[in-house]
Amino acid sequence: MSNELIRNIDKLHTTEMGVERIKRNLGLTNCDAVEWCRTRIMNKSAAIERQGKNWYVRIDGCVITVNAASYTIITVHKEK
Repeated sequence: MSNELIRNIDKLHTTEMGVERIKRNLGLTNCDAVEWCRTRIMNKSAAIERQGKNWYVRIDGCVITVNAASYTIITVHKEK
């Protein structure tokens, strides 16, 4: 699993608005949204693919969208 996103997992971050969006979309309350995403991205069963400027990580019925240049978590949503 020597993927570029995994190698740069320490750079993963989001904005204050991103934290609120992630928590709202997933119904999370008292947790660190970035750490929640980091744990899932590092999970061996996560399906990681890059499309254009973003990484898409599919795991546990969710899709985590990460900007490939800045490692900013853009959003997380439940798969339809």
